[in-house]
Amino acid sequence: MLVRTPLQGLSRGAPDSLAFLRAGVSSAMTVSRVSSRVSATRVALAGGIALSSVVLLSGTAFAHVSVQPQGQATKGGYATVNIKVPNERDNASTVKVEVNFPLDHPLASVMPQPIPGWKAEVTKSKLSKPLELHGKTINEAVSKVTWTADGSKIGPGQFQQFPLSLGQLPEDADQLVLKAIQTYDNKEVVRWIEEQKEGAEEPQNPAPVLKLSAASGDHHGGAAPSASASAPAAADEKAGHDDKADAKKETAAADSSDTTARILGVIGILVGIAGVAFGVLAGRRRSA
Repeated sequence: MLVRTPLQGLSRGAPDSLAFLRAGVSSAMTVSRVSSRVSATRVALAGGIALSSVVLLSGTAFAHVSVQPQGQATKGGYATVNIKVPNERDNASTVKVEVNFPLDHPLASVMPQPIPGWKAEVTKSKLSKPLELHGKTINEAVSKVTWTADGSKIGPGQFQQFPLSLGQLPEDADQLVLKAIQTYDNKEVVRWIEEQKEGAEEPQNPAPVLKLSAASGDHHGGAAPSASASAPAAADEKAGHDDKADAKKETAAADSSDTTARILGVIGILVGIAGVAFGVLAGRRRSA
């Protein structure tokens, strides 16, 4: 007895059905190959995006211009602070830094510490309302300090601290926003002027903020003139003893931050390369 397969029955009794069946099988195989290639392409694309994102983000991690007091910045008193400026670019160096001071809370005294290779310029502006300090009437206050490279610069992967002696700090404010402008030798300018809004995410270019602590006892800035007059000398003397220790702490913190960013960047690069390689190999195997 002759046994016919379903395919043979179709070929003898229904030639059109056999052709239709063969066309369906061929179409299914084609769709499968196209889907495999699309999947491989998606994997490769995802890997490339991951690589690019991590490389871009890791380069800017922990790279904000900031202001850090040596000790405490007390309301009504004097303080020594460091303007910390990291270099964010891999192909350019920082050659100019400008820090602006708010005139609604004016500072009568802002003195930059000399830094080799940098020229400091202090700019004063006239006050709409005179300031009374130590029994004297002050009609102008410091509005800006500008450091310009003079034989030095902040190179890629480096940072520089610019020390300032500030006073008398306001008694009616909890913080001072010191907007900064950073200029690179390729003419690029980065403006660190965005103020943090309560409850919102950190802005892309946040302005440096100096937090002020509450005054206590005889250290209140509004006490007798003799106490106020002696405050700058005391602050500068303390800063002189603490400069080396603070510099070591800052350097260690910066090194730790830079190391973390570089490790994350290397991990991201390896993940991205693996994704691209997997996508290419998968595409070749499917096509073969």
